[in-house]
Amino acid sequence: MSQQLSYVIITPYSLYKSRTGGILSRLITRTGLELAAARMFAPSEDLVKQYSQAIISKNDPQDRQVQELIHRYILQNLSPDPKTGRRRRVMVLLFRGEDAVRKTRSVVGNISAERRGGETIRDTYGDLIIGEDNQVRYFEPAVLAPPTADECEAKLKLWTRYSDSDGGILDNVIGYQPGEKSQRTLVLIKPENFRFPSGRPGNVIDFFSRTGLFIVGIKLHRMSVAQAMEFYGPVREVLRTKLKDMVAAKAKAALEKEFGFKLAPDKEGQLGDLLGPAFGDNQFDNIVKFMSGYAPSDIPQADWPKPGSERCIALVYEGVEAVRKIRDVLGPTDPSKAPPGSIRREFGQTIMVNAAHASDSEENAQREIGIVKPGENIFRQVVEECCGKV
Repeated sequence: MSQQLSYVIITPYSLYKSRTGGILSRLITRTGLELAAARMFAPSEDLVKQYSQAIISKNDPQDRQVQELIHRYILQNLSPDPKTGRRRRVMVLLFRGEDAVRKTRSVVGNISAERRGGETIRDTYGDLIIGEDNQVRYFEPAVLAPPTADECEAKLKLWTRYSDSDGGILDNVIGYQPGEKSQRTLVLIKPENFRFPSGRPGNVIDFFSRTGLFIVGIKLHRMSVAQAMEFYGPVREVLRTKLKDMVAAKAKAALEKEFGFKLAPDKEGQLGDLLGPAFGDNQFDNIVKFMSGYAPSDIPQADWPKPGSERCIALVYEGVEAVRKIRDVLGPTDPSKAPPGSIRREFGQTIMVNAAHASDSEENAQREIGIVKPGENIFRQVVEECCGKV
């Protein structure tokens, strides 16, 4: 069977309740599909109107009453807030693989007042409450997903047409109290979390939800060699100088063992001056290779700007003291020194393979966002590769 594309829309309420990580974990682990793209949207009235209308379809095998229920939900809950005019956040995930629509649908589940034991996303996170008069008292589907491949393509093309105007890094979607100052910070969920289909990316996002911050940007990113070199550029000189003493001590010990005589203390310093920068450059190349899949020497310089082979998720979080709150939950660079309950203590292995990166200041967040470009519309590219030009 050929590769198929499917989507899952995480509703504003599920985002608000920080259920994103749990939903993503289930979709990755239970479908076995590739997460191909992700994008934040703040739907306009036009997009909401057209999407809600597309829900009512004779080609949809769902009961007509269910279609109308979803139709009303979309109009009421995805439209801009009628009181403030502020648009609401939704996250759209794209999954790729064989039989993708059926697989995502089976994990998402159907809408029913008869709640089961948490088998599907809607069993766990959704609600449908019907009163004694047989009228719907409360409805929250948690996510929205296509029922068939044909319906999927039509609705994906609709969202893609609005992916530039209504999607990207969202502005003015969060309300703040007078005097509150918001910040934005960048998080990268690193490549080791994507070696095989696992719940790790979602679990890391779930840890970050403890901050109470808001996701306003998301992108599945393949970091190029050029981006990795620029992103970690400030670290390079630190590695060249900071590791001199360690390199000198190891080199001195190795040489003394090999040649059987003691070196004078001043020779140790000379070894550090000679080998420290070379060792630092080697460590820097290892970081670049870890993040992009290639060391600079592995490929021609003309290919450095091309997307690498490794995947990560870039997230932009917004809120009061966003930088500090994210760094507190992440933990220190060395997982062995991270406190219990932190992401790096839970998921990290080494100083480099440490689960996630987070900006250490507002200034660095701006710099890093400029390099990674979480607002870039990879969503459109993936849809058009599968479904044709929109």
